[in-house]
Amino acid sequence: MDEDLENLKKKRMQELQQQMSMQEAMDDQQDQQRQEFEEQKKMILRAILDDSARERLGRIKIARPEVAEAIENQLIMLVQTGKLKNKINDEQLRMLLSKLFPTKKDITIRRR
Repeated sequence: MDEDLENLKKKRMQELQQQMSMQEAMDDQQDQQRQEFEEQKKMILRAILDDSARERLGRIKIARPEVAEAIENQLIMLVQTGKLKNKINDEQLRMLLSKLFPTKKDITIRRR
């Protein structure tokens, strides 16, 4: 009876180890795909942004990563659809930013 219990424990441990190794392999593969995607995105952005626009996008990424991600995706989509053919400079990037994210109006409340 003790031997059966030991055998079951060993078998279960082997199954868990196999599952863990399979999960690690899948995680490694997902990390590799994510890195490849990021590298392709960087190459596309390098091709469509001039230096000043790339610097501005880098500063935006530091301050607001979710906004920078949205901008990058928008730019890549414009390139893929063929609507963007020339390099974007800093001024054009600022215009795109103002269209995507209009300025917020300040609301003041006066108490009487």
